[in-house]
Amino acid sequence: MAAHRKPRQRSLGGHTVRTAATLALAGAAGATAFEGAGIAAPQATPAQVKAKVDKLYQEAEAATEKYNGAQEKATATERRLKGLQDEAARRELRLNTTREALGNMAAAQYRGGGLDPAMQLFLSDDPDAYLDGAAFAERAGDRQSGAVARVREQVREVEQLRGAARVELTSLKKRQAELRRHKKTIIGKLGAARDLLSRLTARDRAEFDDKETGGGTGPRASRGSTGARDALPAVGSATAKAPNSRAAEAVSYAYSKLGSPYVWGATGPNAFDCSGLVLASYRSAGVALPRTTYAQIDAGRRVSRSELRPGDLVFFYSGITHVGIYVGDGKMIHAPNPSAPVRVAPLDEMPFAGATRVV
Repeated sequence: MAAHRKPRQRSLGGHTVRTAATLALAGAAGATAFEGAGIAAPQATPAQVKAKVDKLYQEAEAATEKYNGAQEKATATERRLKGLQDEAARRELRLNTTREALGNMAAAQYRGGGLDPAMQLFLSDDPDAYLDGAAFAERAGDRQSGAVARVREQVREVEQLRGAARVELTSLKKRQAELRRHKKTIIGKLGAARDLLSRLTARDRAEFDDKETGGGTGPRASRGSTGARDALPAVGSATAKAPNSRAAEAVSYAYSKLGSPYVWGATGPNAFDCSGLVLASYRSAGVALPRTTYAQIDAGRRVSRSELRPGDLVFFYSGITHVGIYVGDGKMIHAPNPSAPVRVAPLDEMPFAGATRVV
């Protein structure tokens, strides 16, 4: 019978420990290198950063315009609802007055005695007069009943309209909440983009800033830079070429707001979004415009790019999500995005979608 010897346990010291440690460290290093290779992204170029930020800005502005439109509809619905409530209150007051009159009539009839009409006719000193009076009372009662029925029907109609308005308002508020959540998501993406910008080298950041400002049409240019490419048409020249005095006034207002900050949903006087700047500029000239870009494009006569004159509204992107005010020489004044104030920019900065002459 063969002897079974117990295997000798090796000491975990010396060469064995060093070998195990070396292998463990090598494995850990290899795993780290592999994982790093799997998650590490190459450094984004300024052009890539700009493309991502521009996309985020466009998405945020599209959401803002939808939000502005929903808010406008909600305001109109609330106004309509108040009108319905006021009308219902007036009709209910008339109904109560009618009910009170009917109650008084019923009480008088009761006090006059609950005699059978045939017996009253038999006892009457003037049967002909009684019959005439009874017929009149019946007709009056019919008219009164008809009036009450009509008022009640009107109240029911008002209540139905009020209910419909409440449903519509609830729907719009839900839509606004969804848009606010969407905007919150966009703002989160913008925060990530800002974080990405902060990691650029000083040289790359300078290149990004140059691309962001269009080579000199950004915030610095909005205050009167003298560069050939970013020269802003003089306000006097722009207003002189406007098609009429109201367009000239709108252009003048836009010039006065250069450098104002971009704020979601703002319509002035100290901050604006893109359609808010257009709204405020024409409001200063006594012209009421719709709130949103996709409604503003239909607020006047469409003109071609070759026909543009100062004061015309110029629109961008296929969804009509951005707008500016043309000031001449192929340039506009607009409220770009949260990273740039109201400024002058070339029309070629974004995909041109159309133009409208308001007045």
